[in-house]
Amino acid sequence: MKRSRSFPDVLAGGIFVLIGGAFAAGSLGYELGTPLRLGPGAFPLLAGLIVAALGLAIVIKGLVAGELIEFGPIPWRAVAAIAAALVFFGLTVRGLGFVPASAVTVLLATLASTRVRPLMAVAVTAGLTAAATVIFVVGLRLRIPLIGPWLGM
Repeated sequence: MKRSRSFPDVLAGGIFVLIGGAFAAGSLGYELGTPLRLGPGAFPLLAGLIVAALGLAIVIKGLVAGELIEFGPIPWRAVAAIAAALVFFGLTVRGLGFVPASAVTVLLATLASTRVRPLMAVAVTAGLTAAATVIFVVGLRLRIPLIGPWLGM
């Protein structure tokens, strides 16, 4: 009986284990609290352990019951568009403000797909920007101005 191993599963699972372990280790610098009064380090510790455990399960699945998968060509346009969107948001959110930075970020991210038409990209941009504003600025009270100083407001 020949067993195949899935390198992508092992690699992805290993990345999850590293990220989860880093979050869990980082959370130990905060107070964990008690089971009835959880401290600020309890949630990152729990989330990190869950991510690490899921990563370990993916590694085991990749080693035991992997399947051979052939990859096609790398979609460089999508990789570049998503990376550019993330970098743009990180560099401009404080200067432009949350709403314009989010809108341009979503618009850049929609360029990752060749099937998205301009009208659909604008609709997705408006919807996701509104949803992100409601969730992060209104709901979670993130302290970032809606319109930043670069726009003179």
